[in-house]
Formats: sequence, C-alpha cells, structure tokens
Amino acid sequence: MILFLYIQIFRDTDIDRKDEVTVETLDKRVYTLGRLKKDLLSGLIVGVIAIPLGMGFAIASGVKPEYGIYTTIIAGILISLFGGSKYQIGGPTGAFIPILFGIVMTYGYEKLLMAGFLAGVLLVIMGLLRVGTLIKFIPQSVTIGFTSGIAVIIFTGEIPHFLGLQDVEKHKYFLDNLREIFLHIGSANLYSIVTALLCLMLIILTARTLPKWPGALLGIVVASVCAWWFYGDKVETIRSAYGPISSALPSFHFPAFTWDTVGTLIYPALLIAFLGGVESLLSAVVADNMSGSKHNSNRELIGQGLANIVTPLFGGIPATGAIARTATNIKSGATSRVSGVIHGMIVLVTLLLFAPFASRIALASLAPVLMVVAWNMSERHEFMQLLKARNSGSFVMVVTFLCTVFLDLTTAVLAGMVLAALLGKKRV
Repeated sequence: MILFLYIQIFRDTDIDRKDEVTVETLDKRVYTLGRLKKDLLSGLIVGVIAIPLGMGFAIASGVKPEYGIYTTIIAGILISLFGGSKYQIGGPTGAFIPILFGIVMTYGYEKLLMAGFLAGVLLVIMGLLRVGTLIKFIPQSVTIGFTSGIAVIIFTGEIPHFLGLQDVEKHKYFLDNLREIFLHIGSANLYSIVTALLCLMLIILTARTLPKWPGALLGIVVASVCAWWFYGDKVETIRSAYGPISSALPSFHFPAFTWDTVGTLIYPALLIAFLGGVESLLSAVVADNMSGSKHNSNRELIGQGLANIVTPLFGGIPATGAIARTATNIKSGATSRVSGVIHGMIVLVTLLLFAPFASRIALASLAPVLMVVAWNMSERHEFMQLLKARNSGSFVMVVTFLCTVFLDLTTAVLAGMVLAALLGKKRV
C-alpha cells in the first residue's frame, strides 16, 4: 500500500514536473487523505455496480457467472494500475458478448481462455508499436454500426430469461436464436415476467429519482428476494442453472498451447484485440472529456494487454475499458487510479463473503440489467442521425449493422472497413 501511494504521489499527476510549483499544483500532485476518501467512495460505488454486470455478461457469453467476477477483480485492478487513463474502469463488457459466445459455441471455454491470452499479447504488441493513435481513425460509421448491432443481439438474447422460457437452446446466429424464442414462447413463466418487470421498474425509477444509487444492484436484490419469498423455486436462479457460486479464490492454470491451436484461434484473438482496443480508447476519450485529463493511448493498449494476459490464467474472460463504469467513476468523485483498484477489491470482498447469496439471484432479474445496458450502448440517436444523412457513411453503417446482426462481428468489421476505404477513395 505504501509503495502504491508512492507511485500515486510521484507518477500519477495531472501536471508536468517542469511546471511551477504552486499551492494548486502541489495539491494535485500530492496524494492526500481527502483524495483517498474520494477514491474510496467512487471505488465502492463502481464496485457495487460492477458485480451484477460481471455475472450478467459472463452468463450471456456462455460461461459461468463467477468467471465474470474473476475478470472484474483481476482485469479491473490491472487495467487501473497499468492503463493509459487514470480514471479507466476495466472489466467484462457487453461489446464482447457476441464474440465470446461464438468462440465458446465453436471451440469451448478452454479455447476462449487461450484466445483471450493471445489477444492480450497482441494488445501489448500494438501498444509497443504505437498503434493506439491509428485506432482512433476507424470510421464512426463502422463503430456505430457494429455497436448498434451488438446491442440488438444482447437485447434479444435476454428475452428468454425475461420471459422465463424453458428448454431454449442458444445458437451462434441471430435468426436461429430468434426462431428458438418463437418456438418456445408458449412456455413463458408468469413469475419470471413479474420478477423481470419489478427489476426493470426499479432500475428506471432509481435512474430518474436517485441517479447516484446502484439501480441495477438494487433491482436485482429486491426482485430476487421477492421471487424467493413469494413464489420459491418457481423462478430459475443462478444456482439452479449453473450451480452454486464458489467463494474460493480462482486457481492458476496456464492453457496448454500448441501451434495448431494458435493457428486456429489467431483470428478470434485478433478480433478480441481489435474490439478491446477500440472500446478501451473510446472509454479513455470519454474520461478525458469528462475530467479534463489526457490519456496515453499506447500505454492504454499495453495495460489492456497485460490484463488480458493475466486474467485467463485465473479463469477470467476477455476484458476492456467500460465506458459506463468509467463515467460513473468520474461522476462519483474519483481522483486517481486508486479508485479502480478499490473497485476490484470491493468485488473481491463480495465474492469471499457473499457468494452463497449471489447464487440465489433470479436469472429473470439479470435480464433487465443487460437489456438496459444494450439500450444505453445502442447509440440510437447517432444511428438515426447518420441514417438521415443518406450518404456513403450511412451505407457503411447499415451494412456493418446488418452484418453484425445476421452474420457475425468479424464479417461486419471487415465489410465496414473495406466499404469505408473504397468509398473514401472514390471521394478523393
């Protein structure tokens, strides 16, 4: 702790050492007790918010909920320590869901860990080669297209849990999953719908009346307690679907790599690294705009890479900078990287002390949380604005969006980038 505070005082500053030392600059440079109190509060708030999101994103990605918790702890701390933005909060995000689910469906969980590890190595290389400045030039039409498409996939993917549908099989492609919903719509569970609606109502009311409160966690807790109290086992829980969440710390396990495995997974790893790099840098830009700070894009990629190298060794899934949690961190008064570390420690303490209670969370209460995440990340206003422009950017965005939803993210990004390059060359 003393070493870490030393780093904060002498390295994590908002000013240049060559600047004249005044009372104001000295206050920014020295890590005071007042700053620690602010970081403790913001870390606590973001940590509480991150717990249900970590579990929800893991489940939606096709893995056990505790793997999302491991990711939130390990990647969250490492990204805060080594990333290029001192306000960045890292962890599992919704943008990764279609990619990770596709890898799990095709190759299995063990191969997902390998792909995440390889993506981490690629991110470190990208940072060392100073690719961070180049990622910023990805066309907005492409990013809006695949982000909106991912939002649609996440939202529709949670409909079975929201409605409590039985025997729904998950597929890799959107249309197949949509067909499953219609085939099993007759198995809808009224108790699940009531639980989901209660959680959704609390999230919306909290956002409007008590914006600083963790509405997602409040909704999950209240809805799950009501479900357990009033209608017992008539609603599926994390425990009934995935088994109990262990309160033990994750064990170290190095994936068994072979050259054949690397060759098979290099393309998914490239996609994870690309998307992780883009989202983390977008999050860092948002943090800059909100705080008046300036991030180091190449250091951010290296920090993200280190986190994704270490996290799979303990069973965690790929992680990146989370825009909503980073914004919440800044709004809550964060002053340094310490808040991100505290956020990870809060999740760790929760895992150790409250894992048995987390196992009783109703899956129907997690569905509205991810649906709200999808709604917020959909960039619907930017999508409609660009669509109304009816230019080459609109065409690129629509193609990227449709490929994301109906094919896969790999095809979408490639198609969007190629189209943007061709149309850009034509304009020149």
